[in-house]
Amino acid sequence: MVISKLHCLTWDGSPLSHIEQVRRLLNAGADWIQLRQKKGTEQEKLQVAKEAVKLAQNKIIIINDSPQICLESGANGVHLGLKDCSVAETRKLLGKDAIIGGTANTPEQAKQREAEGCNYIGLGPWRATQTKENLSEILGENGVKKVADLHLSIPIIVIGGVLPEDVSKILSLGAHGIAASSYLVG
Repeated sequence: MVISKLHCLTWDGSPLSHIEQVRRLLNAGADWIQLRQKKGTEQEKLQVAKEAVKLAQNKIIIINDSPQICLESGANGVHLGLKDCSVAETRKLLGKDAIIGGTANTPEQAKQREAEGCNYIGLGPWRATQTKENLSEILGENGVKKVADLHLSIPIIVIGGVLPEDVSKILSLGAHGIAASSYLVG
């Protein structure tokens, strides 16, 4: 399984609808999009996910937080926060080929995510960001390096306030790639 170096996330705070964000990201060449739709009913989120999967064709669509919406929409996988459904339950529901990403904010959580069987880690926040409420402690260079120095068997994707000028530094610290949201769709 190839994990993209650029994860593009949709955002409730964008002036564009989630579907329009997906459409524009695909038109710009995105090959990995995470639907990070926090607002709306489960039925509304499912409808958006189904439409996104149809638009994406052979590109990766990851659903934020909801294995059930992932399953019902035909998306490629799910990204689980620390308080979401367990990786084991999610794997059982979605099967061995589904992509499962997991949030981590500390080296201990990163090791936990690897042990749980995640396919990648969303590590952050790099810096303060407006796209997430209840932000964890800012990691910056030192925090990312501590996790990269663990030499985990799964890719680390750094998220949270990442700007284009940060990318080379983040990669030089040992991360596999970055995730971006407000910079792309804000």
